[in-house]
Parts: sequence; structure tokens; C-alpha cells
Amino acid sequence: MTLFARFAVILLTLSGLPAVIHAQLCQGSLGDPLVNITFGAGTNPGPQLTAATTSYQFVSTDCPGDGFYTVRSNTANCFGSSWHNLATDHTGDPNGYFMLVNASFQPSAFYLDTVKGLCSGTTYEFAAWVVNVLKSSACNANGIQPNLTFTIERTDGSVIQTYSTGNISNQSSPVWQQWGFFFATPVGVSDIVLRIFNNSPGGCGNDLALDDITFRPCGPQLTSSITGNSSPAVNLCEGTGGSFTFNGALSAGFNNPSLQWQQSLNGGAWTDIPGATATSYSTTFPANTAPAIYSFRLSAAEAGNMSSAKCRVASPALTITIAANPVTNAATNSPLCENETLTLTAGGGTIYQWSGINGLVGMGSSISVNNVQVAQSGKYYVLVTNAAGCTHLDSVMVTVNANPVASVSFTDAAICEGDMIQLQSNGGGTYQWQPANGLSSAVVADPVASPADTIDYSVVVTNQFSCRDTAWVTVNVIERPEADAGPDKYIIKNNSVQLPGSATGQNVSYSWSPAVFINDITSLQPVVTPPHDTTYVLTVISEEGCGTAVDSVHVFVYADVYVPTAFTPNNDGKNDTWFIPALTAYSVYTVSVYNRYGELIFHIKNANVPWDGTYKGASQPAGAYVYVVELKDEKRLLKGILMIVR
Repeated sequence: MTLFARFAVILLTLSGLPAVIHAQLCQGSLGDPLVNITFGAGTNPGPQLTAATTSYQFVSTDCPGDGFYTVRSNTANCFGSSWHNLATDHTGDPNGYFMLVNASFQPSAFYLDTVKGLCSGTTYEFAAWVVNVLKSSACNANGIQPNLTFTIERTDGSVIQTYSTGNISNQSSPVWQQWGFFFATPVGVSDIVLRIFNNSPGGCGNDLALDDITFRPCGPQLTSSITGNSSPAVNLCEGTGGSFTFNGALSAGFNNPSLQWQQSLNGGAWTDIPGATATSYSTTFPANTAPAIYSFRLSAAEAGNMSSAKCRVASPALTITIAANPVTNAATNSPLCENETLTLTAGGGTIYQWSGINGLVGMGSSISVNNVQVAQSGKYYVLVTNAAGCTHLDSVMVTVNANPVASVSFTDAAICEGDMIQLQSNGGGTYQWQPANGLSSAVVADPVASPADTIDYSVVVTNQFSCRDTAWVTVNVIERPEADAGPDKYIIKNNSVQLPGSATGQNVSYSWSPAVFINDITSLQPVVTPPHDTTYVLTVISEEGCGTAVDSVHVFVYADVYVPTAFTPNNDGKNDTWFIPALTAYSVYTVSVYNRYGELIFHIKNANVPWDGTYKGASQPAGAYVYVVELKDEKRLLKGILMIVR
């Protein structure tokens, strides 16, 4: 039995699959891909394939017709949306290209490639990803289904291995499927030809996308483990270190197996570890090992092929991940003043545990402490944990400064209107008064205040730490007294009159003098009955000490109504008008003057104004005139002759 046949039987035994050895993927261990045709990545359209690769014609647009292909990173709305939309390649990369094929009308090969440098006498797995892009509902639900044959040939055209997919059915949504098989290169053969033949004709259907064609060495099953760990991965934090032993096991299949442990840093290329050729390998990570992903695996091949990576298979990777400790940046809004809100912040992790003065504990990247006091000054700690579970303890100093104590020499004072008062404050280094109305300065400790009205002042006192306190002062402005005795009054003897006095000011008292012929000297509007001309004085006194105000009113007393019988309107300043003073003592009256023709040439009503001897702007001639005075209050009528003398 040949080596390939023995290996195939072993693989089938491991997999429990029926004995059709060319119709399955490798069931043992695989090596790194020797060929990985991904078609590249970028924006649409992708590059045209070489003429030797395909006999189909290239189009740069989406939705190729029968016998055409394109290279795309996505396809959408083709042929009335009878094709599935593909937003990515089979790996989910939105920029990854795939080959989009619309089959020709005649069955034909649509992909051809020569693979060079394989190891002779070695088993390989060939695989490719295919999706039927025709929707199951298209073509009246009877679309043509792709049916592919993969052929591995010598360069002279002789067939080494074939595999057929059978019909690749339509799906209600796009499904990428991996198709492939394993084959053995004959002794002395290192170059092969891959041919992909579409057995179905073109027409309505038979449309597909092809991606990620790989050739990988296939061999016996290689397993690996880490002593003392059930998982193939161990996570450490920076600064911890540790020692590990990696174990490998190779199932039967090679005649003369050769082993080699390999390592990779952060997913990079695999390199052989010198001298590590046994089934186990031990290594130590010092505490100062740099954070990274350290991967290890056991590779195997026939002894004669071990020098070529194209002949090796490998175990699953074992990883030691050394995660970096979080790089933290604890901060605070310190320094701050008493009664303010302390804010503590940190970054660089996912979990934050705070501790500090007075037993403070808290969680989160930012916490707040309200109404802080001087006693809460000191160091606060935060334990920061990152996504890898690594921690770092950070700290920050907090300073809480005492507030000044603002004081004023008085909180309430009164001044008289127009006066001033000096304010006094202390307790800090700078001072700010509000409002500034009526102040000699708003930024000194002891400004002079002369407000026009009662006002509340506040003073903000600031110390050397920019901490503040506030005090308040009320200055009450007392309105000064004012007296108004009213206009002069006129009465007929034995009559009375009310004096229309008024007073203003805060908390005032008032009185009239003299206290004769008056009904109430403490009333603002008393009634007086003087027998002769009398001057009454109103005195208003501020009970707040803001002064005294006086005003007087003259009461004229007439014995009766005296009507002058002549006047000389010659503008010499003497007796130029005719006037009856006593009429002012009456509220309702009329005065009329007639010439000798009975014409009314002067008339007044309830308004005692003099007559200058004119009528319609013209001076009246000297002579006799008739006057009539009607006193309606007393129902009296006074008549007589008035002489104009020129």
C-alpha cells in the first residue's frame, strides 16, 4: 500500500466518512497555505485576470453577461435583482475582491492556474469558496445550477485527481460554501495545473462567485496543549512572567516523521525554534517580557521534506498573551475651595475602583464628592483595570483650601436722603461689592456709600487661594421731610376756609402755628376762621432725625366786597386796572361791565381777573360805565357806576 493510500485510510478512519477519498477536505492537520488566491482588495472594479487564467472575457462593470466575468468587492441589483446582493467577499471584508462569473452557454473551464514548488510525494488539500448568486425564486424557480469539476493535472495534461461538486443549489439568501479535496503529488512532481470546469450550460442561471483558492499540506493529526492548562491560550499581565511547557502529539501517517516547534510574534511569520525538535518544548517568560501575543505550534513532515515549509503540517497554535498594564491618567479639579464639588477622573481602562480620605469608595471613570472640606485634602487612589484584566494603581493629590470668613461692621444701617455712610468689610485679600450704585469704589474693603434709595449691598471676599465668602449690608435711605402749606386763601370775615397742606417723608410729624382760629393744629388740612389777615405756618419734622421742613400760607380776610368806582388805565403804573380783591373769597360769581349803549364790554365768571379798560383790544373812552356783580353763594347783586378817567 502506498503512503498516500495509507494516509487516506487514516483520514477516513478519523473522520468516519465513506471511502471516496477525493470528495472530502483534509481531516488531519494542515500546513500554511502555499497558494492563497484572494483576488486582492480595493475599490471596484478589481484587476483583470491574466489571459492564461481564464478564457472568459473581462468586464469592468457589475453584472457580467453570459461568458463574461468581473472582479468585484460587492455586487447589487443584477438582472432585475434576480441575483443575490453581495456586500463583502467570503471573509466579510467589504473591500475584499471575488471573481463574479456568468457561465458561457457551453460547458467550459473558466479558471486555470499553474501551481509551482510543491513537494513531491506529499499530500495536499485543495479548497475554494463558491456561492450560487442566483436567487431560488429566479427563472421561475427553475434556474440552472452551477456544477463544477476541480481537476489537478501534471503540466503535461495527465490527471492526478478530480473532484465534482455536483449541482450547487440556489438559496433564499447567499451562502458561501467551501469545496475541495486532498491529493498526493507523485514522486518527482512539484508543479501542477488547477482547472475549474463548469459542467452546466449557460442561460437562465449558472451564475457564481469564486473566492479564496488555497493549497495546503495535509498530513496526520497534530495536537498541542499547555501543561496544566485546559485552554490553548494563557493570558498574563505585564510584569508577571511565568514558565510553560508545550506538548504535541502526532498520529500515525508519516513513515519517518520529523518534528519542529515554531513561534510567531503578534501574528507574524512562523519561525523555527532552534533545537526544539521533541514532542514537548519548555520556555520561560521573564517578568520584564514585553507585552505581545506569543504563539507556538508543532510542525511535522517526512524527515526528507522537513527543510521545506511547503511540506509541513502544523498543530493548532498555542498562545501566551502578555497584555500591557493600563496606562492611566488620574486627574482632579484640585485645588478647590471648601463646599465645592471635588471631581476625580481617570482613563486608560474599563473598570475604575476609587478609594481615599474618610473612607471614600467609588466606581467609574469619573466620580464626584460634594461639599468637600479641608479635612478631605490628601491622596486618592484609583485601581484601573483594562479589557485584558490587567491593573494599575494610580493616585492623585487633592488640596481643599479654607474659605475666608467675610464680615462687615454692620448689617443694617439708616441714613438720611442725600447723606453718606462708610461701609466696612474684612476677612480676605480682595473685595468686590455689588451693586456698585452709590459707592465710591466697588473694589475696596471700606467704600463710602451714598445711595439714592434703600439698597442691599453684597461684598464678596476672596483670599489668596481664590476662595470666596459673601456678606450683606442693607442701607436704608430715609426720605427727608417736605412741607407744602398750599396757596394763599381769601375769605369774608366770619367765614371759614380749609388749608390744603401736604407733607412727605418717612416717619414724620406735623403741626400748624399759630394755634389760633384753627380747629386742629395736627391735621394736614385744618379749617381756620381768622378775624383778620393771618399767616399760618406748617412745620414737618422727621422722627428719624432727617431735619425739619416749613411752609406758610396767608389767609386774607375781607370785611365785605368793596367795588372800586373808578380807575385810570393810562399805563403810569398807578390804578391802571379795575380789580375787586374780595371776589377771591367766593367760589361762584360773575362780573359784567356795560357801556352807555348797553353793550357788554367786560365779563368774568368764577375767575377773579382785573380789567384793563379795553374791549376787543381797543381802549375804551373816559366816562361812566355800569357794573353788575352777582354773588351767587350769597344770592347778592351789586350794581353801580364805574368811571374811566384818562
